[in-house]
Amino acid sequence: MSDPIAVELDAQYRQLREECGLLDRSERGKLIVGGPEGAEYLQGQLTNDVEALAPGEGRYAALLDRKGHMQADMRVLRLSPEEIWVDTEPAALEAARRHLEMYKIGREATVVDVGEERAILSLIGPRSVEVAGTAALPELASEATAVDGVECLAVGTDAGIDLIAKATDAAKLREALLAAGAAEVGPAAAEVLRIEAGTPRFGAEMSAETMPAEAGIVERAVSFTKGCYIGQEPVARLHYKGRPNRHLRGLRLSAPAAAGAALRLGEKEVGRVGSAALSPARGPIALAIVRREAEPGSELSVGEDGVTARVVDLPFG
Repeated sequence: MSDPIAVELDAQYRQLREECGLLDRSERGKLIVGGPEGAEYLQGQLTNDVEALAPGEGRYAALLDRKGHMQADMRVLRLSPEEIWVDTEPAALEAARRHLEMYKIGREATVVDVGEERAILSLIGPRSVEVAGTAALPELASEATAVDGVECLAVGTDAGIDLIAKATDAAKLREALLAAGAAEVGPAAAEVLRIEAGTPRFGAEMSAETMPAEAGIVERAVSFTKGCYIGQEPVARLHYKGRPNRHLRGLRLSAPAAAGAALRLGEKEVGRVGSAALSPARGPIALAIVRREAEPGSELSVGEDGVTARVVDLPFG
């Protein structure tokens, strides 16, 4: 008999690849940094050039400690001259909020947690723009829109459109999107797409022990021309003078494996599985940050159950 869970995952995966899936991502951390000095303040905290953003523009950025290790990664959107939206993985919210509150002392800047007040509904797939009824937006660009009378901020993503609305309007917005042709999907199906794309996630591949170069996010998240920020020196030193001892890689697995499983090259542990999934198109795959010697083409042992992994470049082909 077919596994009903696998059948459902396959259906949702096809929906995301071919049509439009709807995923509620309202659990993400959500902050608004405001005030006359809000943008200047964030500029000295984050890895990317956020002060230069005009309303409607956005950046991907990271928040680091003084040793260059990640505390959070985040989407940063300029809403207005004195309002900047920040959203993070749930696992990173507390550290980000605590840091941004602590360092703003003496500045005309505010940090407001709007997590309970706003919802984020993600449309994923080739029909996302059609379902949302918005203009096609580049990734991280945003514009105000309305869907069936619900006022939203539409944000371009790598796979579709995010709609940010008041939490009290979320149910009405969800119904309107389903009526327009979206189909609800679960986080497991969206995770398959993320892993296939080779996109690391804080709380999975990335943690407080990770530097941006190890996660392969420097090109997207780091500006080397914007001036000082916390953790800048070790990040710049690694970029210009060294090379990371660890790299984000893909793993093609001989059988499904669990997140956290040890990865060994011969007798040496070279990392641990970050995220794993059973892709309907590619079989069992995973992402992991592994030591440099685990090069593409290497064969690794996974955990204690005889599973093996071939290291591959990303994204998965």
